[in-house]
Amino acid sequence: MRKDSGVLIGGVCLIAGWSLWAQDWPQWRGPSRDGTAPFSEPKTWPEKLTTKWKSVVGEGYASPIFAGGRILQFARKGDNEVAMGVDPESGKILWQQSYAAPYEPVPSAARHGKGPKSTPLYYDGRLYTFGISGILSSFDATTGKLEWRKEYSKDFKGTWPQFGTSMSPVASDGLVVVLIGTNDDGAIAAYEAKSGDQRWIWKGDGPAYASPVIVETGGVKQVVTLTQKYAVGLSLASGDLLWRIDFPGRSGMNIPTPLRFGQRLILAGDPGTMLVQVNKQDNAWKAEKAWQISELTMRFSSPVQKGNLIFGFSNRNSGMFFCVDAESGKTLWTSEPRQGDNAVILISGELLFLLKDNAELIVARASGDGFKPLHRYQVADSATYANPLMLTKGIVIKDNTTLSYLSWE
Repeated sequence: MRKDSGVLIGGVCLIAGWSLWAQDWPQWRGPSRDGTAPFSEPKTWPEKLTTKWKSVVGEGYASPIFAGGRILQFARKGDNEVAMGVDPESGKILWQQSYAAPYEPVPSAARHGKGPKSTPLYYDGRLYTFGISGILSSFDATTGKLEWRKEYSKDFKGTWPQFGTSMSPVASDGLVVVLIGTNDDGAIAAYEAKSGDQRWIWKGDGPAYASPVIVETGGVKQVVTLTQKYAVGLSLASGDLLWRIDFPGRSGMNIPTPLRFGQRLILAGDPGTMLVQVNKQDNAWKAEKAWQISELTMRFSSPVQKGNLIFGFSNRNSGMFFCVDAESGKTLWTSEPRQGDNAVILISGELLFLLKDNAELIVARASGDGFKPLHRYQVADSATYANPLMLTKGIVIKDNTTLSYLSWE
C-alpha cells in the first residue's frame, strides 16, 4: 500500500461525511446564484447557536464558499491577499496562497476596509479569486497551487472602480466572466477557465460592483449584469451585446445581483426595483420594463424569490425589508425602518435568513402577509457584511477578521 493512502482515504471520508449534510455552495449566492440555501429545520430551535470553531482568516467582505469537502475563503492579511482552504470540521487552514496587493480605499469607503470584497468561485476543480485592486487568479482548489493570474495595469487607466473591485466571477461552458478596469474605462471579459486565455471582451461600459448571472433566454446563454451606467445582456459564447437599458446608480454604485424570475429578470438598485422582460424579435433583442417601484431602492443587498414573492432589503428609511408581488409589481409589505446599513437575504423553503451588518441573524417566515421574524441570534462580535455560508446543520459566518461555524444543534 502506498505511504500516502491513509491520507487519501481520510480525505475521501471527510468529503463523504460532509456530503451527507452539506451541499456544495460553490459561488456567490449559492449554486444557482439566487440566494436559495439548503437547510433542515431543527425540531427545536435553540435559544442561541453553538460555536463549534472559530478561525482568524483575515480582513474583507469576501463570502466563504463550500466545495470539494472544504470551505474556501479569500481575505487580506496586511498588504497581501490570501486564498485558503479550510477544514470544515475543525476550522484548520489546510492550505493558503498569498500575493502582494497593496490598496488604499477612498476616504468615503475607508470604514469598509481594504477588502477583498469579491466572493471566490469554485469551478471544475479550481478556485478563482478577484482581488480588490483587480487581480484575477486561478488556483488548484485542492492544493492551492497557482495556475494563472491576470492584472490590468497596462490595459486600462485604472484597475478597479472608485470603491474597489466587488463583483464576484461567474463561470459556465468552460468560461470565467469578470468585469474589469475602472470608471469610464473598463470592460466585461471572458477567459478560458483552464488556461486563462481571453475568449472575448466587451468594452461598452466601465465596471460597477454587481456580480453577473448567466441565464438562458430564447435558447441563448446570456451574461446579465449591471455595469456602471447600464443593465446589459451579452452572449456568453461571443460577448456580443444583445440588449441594454439605462440603469443610473449614484457614483456608479450599481451593486445588487440580477435575479431571474421565470423568463424575466428582477433588477434592483438606485432606480428602484423592477421587472424586465427580454425578448427576441426579428433577430433583434429588446428589454422592456414590466413595472418599476422607484421608492424601493436597493444599495448593497440582493433579492430572493419564493414563487411570485420577491423579498429584498431597501436602503430607504435607514434600512427596511420588503416584499413585492412580482407579477403585479405591487408592494405587499415593508418592515419597520432603521434595520441597518445592510442585510444579506437567503431563502430556504418557507424561511428567510436575514443577516444584518450588526451581526444579528433573523430567521423569518417567507410570507406575503407581513414581516414575520421567528428567531433572532447574535452570530459575531464584529460587522457582518459578507454573505454567510448556509449548511444543513449550521451556518458559517465571516465577520471582520474571523470565520466561525455555528450549529443549530
